[in-house]
Amino acid sequence: MAAVVEVRRGRIALAWVLLAGAAVAIAVGVYGRGRGHRRPVFVVGFSGVIQFKVWLASAALVLVLVQVLTALWMWGRLPGAGAAPRWVGPVHRWSGTIAFVALIPVALNCLLTFGFESASTRVVAHSIAGCAFYGAYAAKMLGLRLRGLPGWTLPVLGGIVFTSLVGLWLTSALWFFGLNQPLT
Repeated sequence: MAAVVEVRRGRIALAWVLLAGAAVAIAVGVYGRGRGHRRPVFVVGFSGVIQFKVWLASAALVLVLVQVLTALWMWGRLPGAGAAPRWVGPVHRWSGTIAFVALIPVALNCLLTFGFESASTRVVAHSIAGCAFYGAYAAKMLGLRLRGLPGWTLPVLGGIVFTSLVGLWLTSALWFFGLNQPLT
């Protein structure tokens, strides 16, 4: 009977985590829908808001790659690496924290300067990836605090965070670096 109760609690916790993530993603999209076409919030020494966004997003992507490698190492899934030393856990947490902090001003500029736009397929994909990133991030952070979740939950949510950030980077920074023209 206790095992049944634990499974039920895990399913309820999973439902709450996914619901919270979806609520954050939708809230970001709804908030951003009516925004945009304002002056940049800040550019901190960069020549423009686009340059500011792509360089900070690129730095965050490198840190998230560190996250993926350290997560694989901690879970014994990094081929040939052996057992993870004690410092890998703190590197994992700090690289994620720094990446998230770097992305906050990027997101603020995206939401307040550009908003959720639908001018082109690339821009729609970028807007959706941004909403998905913050929704998945919120779900993952909440999932870290809850007990009883299925074992696949955090790796899957982490994968969604990673995939959505890569999608963001591909539809913004790579576009900018590859075409060397402002994003529209």
